[in-house]
Amino acid sequence: MEFVIVHKGIKPYIALVELNRPGELNALNAQLVAELATALQELDQDEAIRVIILTGNNKAFAAGADIKEMVDKNAVEMLQYKQKDSWSQIRKIRKPTIAAVSGYCLGGGCELAMTCDMIIAAENAQFGQPEIKLGIIPGAGGTQRLTRAIGKAKAMELILTGRFISAREAESWGLINRVVPAGMHLEEALRLAGLITQQAPLAVQFAKDSINQTFETYLEEGLDAERKNASLLFATEDQKEGMRAFIEKRKPVFKGK
Repeated sequence: MEFVIVHKGIKPYIALVELNRPGELNALNAQLVAELATALQELDQDEAIRVIILTGNNKAFAAGADIKEMVDKNAVEMLQYKQKDSWSQIRKIRKPTIAAVSGYCLGGGCELAMTCDMIIAAENAQFGQPEIKLGIIPGAGGTQRLTRAIGKAKAMELILTGRFISAREAESWGLINRVVPAGMHLEEALRLAGLITQQAPLAVQFAKDSINQTFETYLEEGLDAERKNASLLFATEDQKEGMRAFIEKRKPVFKGK
């Protein structure tokens, strides 16, 4: 892969996926997004990996879509743009994902961070959906995910003005999990990922699926999906181990089975 670097072995059960177009502030062209989708799908199938961290560099998580790649496309070409298939694949990752953000996280970059389950940001991070300034609107989930994360009024403000918000403001609005000092975002993401890897892997994936159902279904359907996922976990060895360990007052040893 040219624009994505996958690191394994930094911490047990954790993979780090690094966006690598530094000269373009990690602008999301079709090749980068396709490589990212492939890398994430492979990690999703890797039994040695339980949590995936997605990051950029200190200057930019991703500063947006690659405008040069899009400028001459017409409406039909955009509707047929293959990049949408890669975004669909990224959205379907079952394992928990954490975005570790520093610097610019704008446009498609902000949309990419919001596809992750959690976001850790350095205090120098900036978030926004500035597409309106180009005469367009977010097209990879920005209008939907941002509204669900921070509410209609604030989403309207950001998307209709195109202004950026600081990491502190993003935290106060509920867009991200927490802010850490500059340069500490990856360390904090690894710490959070480590806490998750201590839990039963299948339970973590089922919990993620159940939480996501709240945004994709009506309440009754979400409750049914949650109940189904909770019940199915009783067919796993980890459920038996977790409950026996609790009764025996010892630390459980989860195997993802």
